[in-house]
Amino acid sequence: MASHLMRAARSHRLLVSCAPSNLRIASRGARGNMADVEGFIARWTANEGGQERANYALFLSELCDVLGVARPDPAGATSELNDYVFERAVKEPNGDGTFNHRRIDLYKRGSFVLEAKQSRLKPGSPKAMEPTPDLFGALPARGRRGADRSWDNLMFDAKNQAVNYARCLPPAHGWPPFVLVCDVGHVIEVFADFTGQGKNYAQFPDRQGFRIYLDDLRKPEIRDRLKAIWTDPHALDPSKRSAKVTREIAERLAAVSKASEKHGWPTEEVAMFLMRCLFTMFAEDRGGFGNLNRSVEWSFRL
Repeated sequence: MASHLMRAARSHRLLVSCAPSNLRIASRGARGNMADVEGFIARWTANEGGQERANYALFLSELCDVLGVARPDPAGATSELNDYVFERAVKEPNGDGTFNHRRIDLYKRGSFVLEAKQSRLKPGSPKAMEPTPDLFGALPARGRRGADRSWDNLMFDAKNQAVNYARCLPPAHGWPPFVLVCDVGHVIEVFADFTGQGKNYAQFPDRQGFRIYLDDLRKPEIRDRLKAIWTDPHALDPSKRSAKVTREIAERLAAVSKASEKHGWPTEEVAMFLMRCLFTMFAEDRGGFGNLNRSVEWSFRL
């Protein structure tokens, strides 16, 4: 029975296609020209610090070129129509009916608020710097990359500033899914909140990977991630990815079930076969077997 089911599944080319490793969202491109990427990295790591206001718009415009996305639009006199611009004007309420006039360094409606800073850290820092011990000689936990404490504070304050600016956006715009903090010529920190409530912009995709240093742009998957933040931010929502994968697996297993029942095999045995498929896919995705084909064959010996 097992051998017949295996032949049916293989003949419809469905079993292997429903493996989790084959269902992950494909890369979106942003491959770019590596010469352009190398030139961008070399250009912006050549100098120590600089003037934030003088450099950030040029840096981000050139980053857009590297990612293969459109540069920001010229800002118009009507703020409500400025959906993708530098220096997007917002009004910060004081609580007494008055407002402070603020400006978002770079805003893209439905995608992100970006706050730019420019530290005077030397090229390679803080990535190459060691954390500073506290009063008792203990090293603070900072993930896989160390950073100077004052630099951490600079970036932390910039993130809070960006979240506050997002709060000041018109209600019709909603909360953007991403908040970005950029140390010009050095690093971009990524925070996400896909709930649309703006209550928990967390490090994205995780604590180890939320900081994107310039030399990380050599990795196609990093450029793809940044491009998606610009062009299709909700595609990065983990809950939507899980739902998509679950639907596609269900569709493929349903096709296997129909093909098997068409050949007249007992329903109970088909159900057991599909349960084994699910088990082997889970085991393969968790690294429990060397490869999927071997795990499928092993499952039939259970």
